[in-house]
Amino acid sequence: MFIPLFFKKDIASLTAMTTIQKPKMTCTQLTMAVMLNMLGSSIILMPTKLAEIGTMSILSWFVTITGATTIAYVFAKCGMFSRRSGGMGGYASYAFGKSGSFLANFSYGVSLIIANLTIAISIVGYVMVLFDWNLTPLEMGLASMAVIWLCSIPNIKGARFIGSLSHFASYGITIPIFILTVIGWNWFSADRYIEAWNPQNLTLFEGISAGISMTLWGFLGLETACANAEAVENPEKSVPRAMVLATIGAGVVYVLANNISFGIVDNAVLSRSTAPFGLVFATMFSPEVGKFIMALMALACAGCLTSWQFTIAEVFRVSAREGYFPKIFAKVTNLNVPAAGMVIILVLQSLTALLTVDPRLEQQFYILKDLAVVTNLVPYLLAFAAVNVIMHREPVDPKTARRTTIFASFASLYSLYALYACGPDAMLWGALATFGGIWLYGYAAKSLEKKGLLQGRE
Repeated sequence: MFIPLFFKKDIASLTAMTTIQKPKMTCTQLTMAVMLNMLGSSIILMPTKLAEIGTMSILSWFVTITGATTIAYVFAKCGMFSRRSGGMGGYASYAFGKSGSFLANFSYGVSLIIANLTIAISIVGYVMVLFDWNLTPLEMGLASMAVIWLCSIPNIKGARFIGSLSHFASYGITIPIFILTVIGWNWFSADRYIEAWNPQNLTLFEGISAGISMTLWGFLGLETACANAEAVENPEKSVPRAMVLATIGAGVVYVLANNISFGIVDNAVLSRSTAPFGLVFATMFSPEVGKFIMALMALACAGCLTSWQFTIAEVFRVSAREGYFPKIFAKVTNLNVPAAGMVIILVLQSLTALLTVDPRLEQQFYILKDLAVVTNLVPYLLAFAAVNVIMHREPVDPKTARRTTIFASFASLYSLYALYACGPDAMLWGALATFGGIWLYGYAAKSLEKKGLLQGRE
């Protein structure tokens, strides 16, 4: 999210870069990559969590899809009108200066470190069911570490290769989901769906709130269209288009896939599964087909993780280029890949995997998921708060500026509600991570001060 679009002040440096850059992603590849980032990071464990809430979770989808589409619209407009590098960090700098830009970059980086680990945990969960493994909590943590390292290796091939890989891997999710949404109705039971409406007897507000953190989790990744802007052809048009199309497409997939599943498998069984879509296909066809789907979706999820690892390395690279993170994150290979920074990120993720080991794999996933959502919403709010300034300072017509500001206000309210819905524990640890970023900014500020960039040169 923090990689800039091509701005006038960057022309000289970008001209030099283009002499060594390899072919870039197309708009279609970027759209598929963004959809895969969203779908692959959440969908394969999503029915399990939402089954705990019941089929009333469909109401959470209506709220979240509205909020996510609004967020995508605001970011698309910011990308079109902002003339500052740094993605959301650049947007935040309009209102909060360098400190806000740093905090946006830092919190987003923390969010991705955590979020990518949850994807690895999802893959481990499917593999455990696929091969009937019974791993100890420590073994699950080590397996998650191994998955992260293995999925990072393809990134040495560069942006174009990752775009092609993401496009190919997306079929491992889209094909099974397409089959489910087209013919799954033959196994759908309306009575089963209705009986699962509210198994915990929650109030309407409690039920919607309980599903918000999981449904919003499904859309974290829409911002990666901005994060990979320097790696895509014609970013001014491709980035907004990919962001909106991917968000709408993912929303349709989520609603259909999850709610059809609730009508095929008993709610109590689905809520205990670590491979829910494998269970759904096993119920529809046979255990062998279920295992095949598990393998297919695990491979697709691995492709998603590879794409996310590329994105997080880019986020840290641009943050280092802005002077926020250590310079080692900005070092790149001949294919413009920040390999050294990626290794450091992998070490941090490995430590996190060991520190968050839980006897129940799905509980480990939910804990990390909520924390990732909280830390991801911090840069969202900083960017939305800066929209007023962006619309005032840049050449935007009054009608567009007014509409974008209204959308930004709605997106901010939704983000605050999502923070509340994540619960007190996630808010506590997310707040500690954010406050830690405020402290660390002092070190970046010293370096910026020496360069004369701390004041007056935003």
